[in-house]
Amino acid sequence: MKGVLVVRVGRCTACKTCELACAVEHSASKNLLGAIAEEPAPSSRVSVEKGPGFVAPLQCRQCVDAPCVVVCPTKALYRSGPDSPVVIDHELCVGCRSCVLACPFGVIRMDRYSQAIIKCDQCAARLERGELPACVSACPAQALEFKSLDTVTGQKKMAYLLAIEHS
Repeated sequence: MKGVLVVRVGRCTACKTCELACAVEHSASKNLLGAIAEEPAPSSRVSVEKGPGFVAPLQCRQCVDAPCVVVCPTKALYRSGPDSPVVIDHELCVGCRSCVLACPFGVIRMDRYSQAIIKCDQCAARLERGELPACVSACPAQALEFKSLDTVTGQKKMAYLLAIEHS
């Protein structure tokens, strides 16, 4: 399912549980105790950032015409299908940083342990199993939601219609 991560900024408490859950999900062991012992330590693909008067988790927005995919010279970044998230083939990534520069949201970064980039893949393996991304499942404040694009679009249209009605 083509989905988007929706952030409810007013609910985020900056607890960073989403960061921890993401790192564990991308670890070899897939569990907290195992991930703590791994060398190198697993990295999170989401980061909680502070804005003026708020905090919010930032992750890949899975752009429709993803500029990171377009600029990747080795095709390390790709989508397996039109409704799939942008993922990376770490074997093909040469660390040129073209995608880092092309990302309009600044959420792609270099892995501190390798010469490859890391980015949110919406926990593609979890999605294939019908599960929510790890950050969404772990958020104690329910600040993160994973919704279909149709649901988000419908909600925005309804909010706009209600705003017209009340003006």
